[in-house]
Amino acid sequence: MSKHPTNNTTPPFFLPVVRKLKDVYIAWFGYYKHIPKIHRYTLGQKVDQYLCDSIEYAITASFLKPDEKVSYVRAALRKVDTVKVLLLVMWEIKSLDTKKYIHLSKQIDEIGKMLQGWYGSVSKK
Repeated sequence: MSKHPTNNTTPPFFLPVVRKLKDVYIAWFGYYKHIPKIHRYTLGQKVDQYLCDSIEYAITASFLKPDEKVSYVRAALRKVDTVKVLLLVMWEIKSLDTKKYIHLSKQIDEIGKMLQGWYGSVSKK
């Protein structure tokens, strides 16, 4: 029996926010190759990097002691907020069509709310 999953599911130990970040990254990855080259290697790369950074910060925070989580959750939230703005810019300059922008934005907004709640929870402790 193989040790690797054969379907496209997230391991059960991932936090819901990490699952959402993974899902939005997969959607973004599908759209990335269709962004005009002039923006793919500037704004597109920034969005890609910030999404990956957000995943890394969220996963790191999930393994830390409660008092150590705050800075990582805040960093993930900061990156996600930056992605929101960059996606808006890409939509406004027509590098990202409306349907793709709405799809990504809805997911990013939900992730932002999740991170905001997590941040509120860990910052009170």
